Amino acid sequence: MPSPSQPKIVDLALQGGGAHGALTWGVLDRLLADERIQISGISGTSAGAMNAVVLADGLQRGGRDGAREALEQFWLAVSNAARFSPMQRSLWDHMTSNYSLDQSPGYLFFEQLTRQFSPYELNPLNINPLRDLVAAQVDFERVNQCPDVKVFVTATNVRTGRGRTFSQPELTVDSVMASACLPFMFQAVEIDGEAYWDGGYIGNPALYPLVEDKATRDLIVVQINPLMREDLPRTGRDIINRINEITFNASLIKELRLIELLHELIEVEQLESERYRDIFVHLIHAHEELKDLDASSKLNAEWAYLQHLRERGWTWADRFLQHHYEDLGVRGTFDMTDLFDGDSFRSPLSDADKSQKSQKSNKGTQS
Repeated sequence: MPSPSQPKIVDLALQGGGAHGALTWGVLDRLLADERIQISGISGTSAGAMNAVVLADGLQRGGRDGAREALEQFWLAVSNAARFSPMQRSLWDHMTSNYSLDQSPGYLFFEQLTRQFSPYELNPLNINPLRDLVAAQVDFERVNQCPDVKVFVTATNVRTGRGRTFSQPELTVDSVMASACLPFMFQAVEIDGEAYWDGGYIGNPALYPLVEDKATRDLIVVQINPLMREDLPRTGRDIINRINEITFNASLIKELRLIELLHELIEVEQLESERYRDIFVHLIHAHEELKDLDASSKLNAEWAYLQHLRERGWTWADRFLQHHYEDLGVRGTFDMTDLFDGDSFRSPLSDADKSQKSQKSNKGTQS
């Protein structure tokens, strides 16, 4: 356990989610602003992978302040690049402060187009402005030389259906783009003779690289994809969107289940040792706040919207630290048994008043 004067060391697992990755930007900005927190490792997928390499680049260049500035400049560049996109909000959406693109003619046209034609047919030259943006914003030589944060990026091997985790010193713009390669939008990214799609299908994000990190037991998952929706999807678009949410959360739930089983085995058999280390799992997430974010808004990169998401994420992290900073290094604050209870899920932030109950158990209580 660290002394009061020492920073608490944590690992971060960052989900992907398009423009909703700006929620994670806010979380990272809050954690970087708090010198009581030291980040040891980051595992990211898709937008989470981009946030991870941008943070490592900025950290290597200018410390915490450099990382915060790099994240802001990256998301500003994303917004600037999207200004001339045909996928823009309708006039009514602007008037009602609705950030969804469901009524955008450009979005609706693009949605239908990608359902009928593959990216190989629509974009035979494989032009990808996002790749150019990442290459311009991130110095991967600095990322690979960063000694302070270990970065892991996951992609899905198209041929084998298995995940591949890229890490320093072999991180490249291609490995990050592979992690963010949605197959209906982009051609598969080829690396070392293998083709890769979005890592969300196999690890959103992958937790196992962080479980092996001996620098800390604290694993903070930053979840930006809703686990639960109250309303039954009835339109074709809503059904597809819900399938995607379930699919992109399935791998995370599976790995959390394995961590929970390991915890129970260690506890029952008293196997705690350097070989069998218990993991303290925490979740930064706000279930109620995610339900109002339509899937189409993942493609909305307006600066006002990204700033709005950043502020939400910052608030999530601030609330987490207020309630659970003292728990770091001592106990987990997310009760995973509730996650596997089938038909119910509560926001880990909405029950913060129950945090005292976590002192009775090594696992803690879902907060």
